[in-house]
Amino acid sequence: MTIAIVDYGVGNLQSLKKAFAYFGVTTSIEEDAAQIEKADALVLPGVGSFEAGMRGLHVRHLAGTVKSFSEAGKPILGICLGAQLLLDEGHEFGIHKGLGIISGNVVRFPEFPQKEKVPHVGWNGVRQPSTVSWTGSILQGLGDEPEFYFVHSYILVPDATEHILGRTTYGGVEFCSVIKKGNTIGVQFHPEKSGKIGLALIKNYIDLVERNAE
Repeated sequence: MTIAIVDYGVGNLQSLKKAFAYFGVTTSIEEDAAQIEKADALVLPGVGSFEAGMRGLHVRHLAGTVKSFSEAGKPILGICLGAQLLLDEGHEFGIHKGLGIISGNVVRFPEFPQKEKVPHVGWNGVRQPSTVSWTGSILQGLGDEPEFYFVHSYILVPDATEHILGRTTYGGVEFCSVIKKGNTIGVQFHPEKSGKIGLALIKNYIDLVERNAE
């Protein structure tokens, strides 16, 4: 099993590598399209602006590679900015085209009914929508409302509710914190910064990759 962590100029790469190594899984940090195409699965991390993230992918000619990876049904885990880039557009410092793997946009937090600061920084729970099941997903067995570490100012707004795997509330605003379409998954939080519960999510992703590779 080979898992590639995509290096497109932004992201928390080494801590992710350590999280997978905790389970004895060797990952490679890659920015070469040919090497990424050979992998069984990939992780698309990211910290920073939507525009900078897409520019980093395009400069390395990786946008098409990631899209083709998803179309082939191979597992992708997008983390924070990496999750946002999976959608059609990002509305940060203008409007910028995303990968378009999952229909929807990335927008700034709306006005809060409760006075809260942006960015949203810290631990928060993820709830299961009533219309979806967590069985077999990266959230399976993590409890009714597992808490993860968030750092973000913009939120995922997928067009279809069927692509919302988890929801979170901050400042009285409920937003999508986990998206899923086939084997393409995005999480708004940082599992690699979320202690034991984050490691459990990483293990669930490893299990998904192993099942897909069989």
